[in-house]
Amino acid sequence: MADGLFDDGAADTPRESYDSSSIEVLEGLEPVRRRPGMYIGGTDDRALHHLAAEVLDNAMDEAVAGHASRIEVTLEEDNRLTIADNGRGIPVDEHPKYPGQSTLEVILTTLHSGGKFSGKAYATSGGLHGVGVSVVNALSSHTRVEVARDKKLYAQEFARGHALGKIEEIGAAPNRRGTTVSFTPDTEIFGDRQFKPKRLFKLARSKAYLYAGVEIRWKCAPSLAGEDVPEEAVFKFPGGLADHLAEQVGGRECVTAQPFTGKQDFPEEQGRVEWAIAWPLYSEGSTSWYCNTVPTPDGGTHEQGLRAALTKGLRAFGELTGVKKAKDISADDVMNGAEIMLSVFIRDPQFQSQTKDRLTSPEAARLVENAVRDHFDHFLSDNMDRGKALLGQVMERMDERLRRKQEREIKRKTATNAKKVRLPGKLTDCSGEGDGETELFIVEGDSAGGSAKQARNRKTQAILPIRGKILNVASASADKIRANTEIADLTLALGCGIRKDCDPEKLRYDKIVIMTDADVDGAHIATLLMTYFFQEMPELVRKGHLFLAQPPLYRLTAGKVSRYARDEAHRKELEETVFKGKKVEVGRFKGLGEMNPQQLRETTMDPDKRSLIRITLPHEFEDRAVVKDLVDRLMGRNPEHRFDFIQNNAGEFDREMIDA
Repeated sequence: MADGLFDDGAADTPRESYDSSSIEVLEGLEPVRRRPGMYIGGTDDRALHHLAAEVLDNAMDEAVAGHASRIEVTLEEDNRLTIADNGRGIPVDEHPKYPGQSTLEVILTTLHSGGKFSGKAYATSGGLHGVGVSVVNALSSHTRVEVARDKKLYAQEFARGHALGKIEEIGAAPNRRGTTVSFTPDTEIFGDRQFKPKRLFKLARSKAYLYAGVEIRWKCAPSLAGEDVPEEAVFKFPGGLADHLAEQVGGRECVTAQPFTGKQDFPEEQGRVEWAIAWPLYSEGSTSWYCNTVPTPDGGTHEQGLRAALTKGLRAFGELTGVKKAKDISADDVMNGAEIMLSVFIRDPQFQSQTKDRLTSPEAARLVENAVRDHFDHFLSDNMDRGKALLGQVMERMDERLRRKQEREIKRKTATNAKKVRLPGKLTDCSGEGDGETELFIVEGDSAGGSAKQARNRKTQAILPIRGKILNVASASADKIRANTEIADLTLALGCGIRKDCDPEKLRYDKIVIMTDADVDGAHIATLLMTYFFQEMPELVRKGHLFLAQPPLYRLTAGKVSRYARDEAHRKELEETVFKGKKVEVGRFKGLGEMNPQQLRETTMDPDKRSLIRITLPHEFEDRAVVKDLVDRLMGRNPEHRFDFIQNNAGEFDREMIDA
């Protein structure tokens, strides 16, 4: 045996040395250029336009804070975008922590620097937990920032995250104030992608709707203008979201002649809620959610607050007017088909990801519900005819939902009793006799399946365990898909067919809930299942039948008080709020099978306490094509696309695992 511990006998074999020189330390903004996906979600069109949104958000923060009244957005032919505001201007004096550097240079070249972390400069802002202007600078081939402050004009230029020189005082500016950021996205990062004028035009207009006190001026090169994009425009909407809703509804006939609009300030909590809702006849409707002027397309806790306020309000109005069946109204009955716009302003917002698609701040639900509920009660009762008209329309939706539910229950009972349909042996079905909607939980493994069976509501919740990772249908042949046992069982349990034969009306359950462990393996299995539904049963997804459960990752206990945290960020938040100053015992769940049935019920399966994420597909053809392209690239047969994605995003997952 060789002297070296666990020597494999190949001591003389040349190999690469591994010492301190092998460890690379990325400085400044170099990590952003190496892995842009960690900061802006990729290098596609959406990521490119995210740069524009970040700079515009900074200008909007100045307006919301009461320091700016005008913002200018200018798009030039060479893909150069300039955004200017008449706010306070970024400080230009020497930064106390970085001698020899101006504060402007520190902000543009240092990650996680700015005036929004302490809460002193901004009560509410859209920039927290985002990428910031430093990342915009890092991913731009050239950036120029001009600051008009104290009646003087200063300027500094940058390239790919590095300052090209020190800040310069250009001269006097007695009639000018604020910050101007002009940048050109780097072709080394984004290739030949160009800003889309129509997209930027809509972004600028939407920001003006979100804050009634700001005027936004739009300008683009003549060659970039078109039928939907003028060369110049001025946006200022004194009515805020109410004006936006009026434009969105247009001439469509609505259930109530007057839309439900309003706003509520919470000075003590430095929060604000604004909403605008209409119920058009004969249309699908749409939803728009915002936090601190930032779009949150996946909704979140502010959406939950609105759903609760509208549902409870209509139920109470039904009870007031003697309509006993109103107690069965669901949030979907109220909101489906409505044009809904909701904007909240809160301190230190928490988002699910860097790109801020979903708000997770718990206090947002309470603020919104408290703000909207009282106004909605008055909206319904101040004009009884209006309230009864809306209640009647919602009741029609409820009756239709309950009718479809009853038909599915009859089909399920008939098929099961007559044994005309064979059901998979692993399926623990529900009786379908409860008042609530029926749900199928797809769970990972027999251990989790056992806990779920004990935790479920037997009348409304069915359980189907699957073994490990199911087949990746995006890269498998049709024959291989048909031969797969797990997929065959799942298809059989749902009973609605696949692909061109998929009929949502034959679906045996109202909700399909993917419930996997709150770890990387669980996320992988959930991704494979979502890929299956996207490819084999897209109509179920489009009609809103597919959901993701949100099981907790941690259990926090201090004395007799226990709370559950869904992820690392939520754990830290609970420690700083609920358990502040207390010694906390933290337990980490390795999987659903480790949770006892009572824990699983109260955290993940009880409809009154749980949180679900609805998986949907966009209606627009272009957006659907983008989704299909993304699924094909990340789940298809070409591994290079997956490798590129992992390279761009691995750092984010590494950081999460280290934190855990």
